Amino acid sequence: MCSLPIRPNASWALTTLLTLCLALTAGCSSKTGKARYATPVTGSNCFAKAVPTSGEGGLAWGNTLSVARQKSMNNCIRYASRSGGTPRTCQVVMAKCKD
Repeated sequence: MCSLPIRPNASWALTTLLTLCLALTAGCSSKTGKARYATPVTGSNCFAKAVPTSGEGGLAWGNTLSVARQKSMNNCIRYASRSGGTPRTCQVVMAKCKD
């Protein structure tokens, strides 16, 4: 049988690669995740959704149900106007407060 000697550069390259992977993993593990969506303001437990007969509607959060309804109506009017819909036909179709 014939045995091949291990190249000295191979063990050096393997050690370097392993060290680099560990360094990158350690650097990324301390980073916190970022929210990928808009979160409501702290304390905003109520939300409402308003939609027009045509065009885009609006969803909004608020501290009270009435604030959420008003904000969603304003958003509905704004988005319906931009999307070529009918802003005068906006109506709140859902409004709830979380427990």
